[in-house]
Amino acid sequence: MTHLRTALWGVLPYLVVVVFVTGTAWRYHFDRFGFTTRSSQLHEHRLLRVASPLFHYGLLFVIAGHVVGLLVPEALTERLYVGERLYHANALLVGGAAGLAAVTGLGLLLYRRLRVPAVRAATSRSDRVVHPLLLVTLLAGLTATASGVPSGSYDYREGVSVWFRSLFTLAPDVNAMAHAPLVHQAHALFGLALFALWPFSRLVHAFTAPLAYLARPYVVYRSRTPSGLPPHPARPPRAPATRRTPRPRAGR
Repeated sequence: MTHLRTALWGVLPYLVVVVFVTGTAWRYHFDRFGFTTRSSQLHEHRLLRVASPLFHYGLLFVIAGHVVGLLVPEALTERLYVGERLYHANALLVGGAAGLAAVTGLGLLLYRRLRVPAVRAATSRSDRVVHPLLLVTLLAGLTATASGVPSGSYDYREGVSVWFRSLFTLAPDVNAMAHAPLVHQAHALFGLALFALWPFSRLVHAFTAPLAYLARPYVVYRSRTPSGLPPHPARPPRAPATRRTPRPRAGR
């Protein structure tokens, strides 16, 4: 059992990082034009107009919540006068709402993919694996968030967060994760599997987000007329045509 814990929580995360980095580099080198969402908007756009923003914006808030919950230690929030009750209430309300939005949006996207024949025909093999895995990961995260509602329940900031931050020091705290509840362990394993499959699916389109548009210079529009030359004179309007009266013929 000790060797299994070490393999899962001490070795597997680093293997996933290696697969994620090398797989992304390989995909970019051999399939650079494949960094795309393979959009199916032309086949159906009514459901996509609602489901896509709901899923993506909800997922952004979920990722932000994970960054705060895993990287920010408990001692720092206490220095900022954020109590334990307030922190967990915020995580439950904001994180739960973001998770529900992401799950709802993903559910609509999956319904659309199964309902529309053209979209269903464009589904790749990787989509059939990644989409259910993403849904299960989100549901496990929601379950883990809801499990922290009762008072005296498991505090992931003293277990999962400690294990996650220890990975960056190359000295993983295996025991901190091994003693976590099963739902937290399942959520972590599903997340690792998702990152391992990331380079080989359409999820790589996240690296093509147009963030450069936020800092790009303004587009300057110039006239077609070369500088230094006068503009082409406008043509004068034509005079209205008048009907000519025939001249009387002289008598012979």
